[in-house]
Amino acid sequence: MDLSGWTGRRLRRPGWLRTPRWLRRRWVWIPLLLVGVLLVLPVGSALLALRLADAGSLDDRTRTRGRDAAWLGHAWVDGRKGPADYAALPQLVRGGIRDLYVHAGPLERDGSLDGARYPKAAELIAAVHRELPGVRVQAWLGDVVAPEHPEGLHLEQPEVRQKITASAAQVLDAGFDGVHYDLEPVPSGSAGYLALLDQTHQVTAARGAPLSVAVPQIDPLPALHALAAAAAGHPKWWSQEYFGQVARRVEQIAVMSYDTAMPLPSLYGGYVAQQTELALEATPPQVDLLMGLPAYWADEWGHRGSAETVPAAVRGVRLGLGRGGAARTAFGVAVYADFSATEADWAAYRQDWCGC
Repeated sequence: MDLSGWTGRRLRRPGWLRTPRWLRRRWVWIPLLLVGVLLVLPVGSALLALRLADAGSLDDRTRTRGRDAAWLGHAWVDGRKGPADYAALPQLVRGGIRDLYVHAGPLERDGSLDGARYPKAAELIAAVHRELPGVRVQAWLGDVVAPEHPEGLHLEQPEVRQKITASAAQVLDAGFDGVHYDLEPVPSGSAGYLALLDQTHQVTAARGAPLSVAVPQIDPLPALHALAAAAAGHPKWWSQEYFGQVARRVEQIAVMSYDTAMPLPSLYGGYVAQQTELALEATPPQVDLLMGLPAYWADEWGHRGSAETVPAAVRGVRLGLGRGGAARTAFGVAVYADFSATEADWAAYRQDWCGC
């Protein structure tokens, strides 16, 4: 081949060998479309699964067992509420409520508890025992937890666990019927948290008092807790295995089944149904499993007030219970919370769950 006249310019291929311009442009988009499909398919499948989980009829056996609970705010023990409120409490919580988690904290950063935080606790407890025979008043103790909150409770430190345990004994000495821990966010697999529960349970069991805990949701997909922790640094979920380890150390475990970012009531109901089934699988039959009801309003990324409603939650709970253990007696719902619940929230609890 004679190249003596070549000037260095790029040789052009014959027209029949050239790729059409429209096809070259589409080749650019093909990888992007493939990536989009790979992302959309799992999300779409998950949403469809949740929608299907919210489908079906409700089992008549999925009603209150008389083991429900409600979270009550700090105003009940710091003096802001008085005799008139105590007298009205039976009407407020009528239905199947057996336990009241009354906020007596928060704990100090070292795990201790200032007794001055609950000066009216004895009055409230006496009123509840008088007005609501058989209802237990548990001290709701909580605070933020390290490492997500460096200034929070360091549960891996024995001295912190010891002071938290001493705080549990302190509220029992004050007359509370039980201890309810709400420590957030505890990462899945935390050995320090399990050690704290073991220590505390020795104290509560010796007094014949229940130990209960408010806990995160269970991985809706395998190992999602690890992915969320790595991507966002926030332990949103627990593994089902770790959930079971916690449940075996307490008398009651209450799932905070809200703040799910679900955009529609049907998706939220399906999510709660799924969570109920997962929790039933992991909770021993003698331990009370309670599913939280979102009796509060928020409209933000993690909680759509129009989607996360008490009726949607109750429907999800009943569907999940019907599929995973309609005959189970150690089961209930927990209303969060008295200071945010509306009359409509309480009415939905009583009508949809209690049937009254």
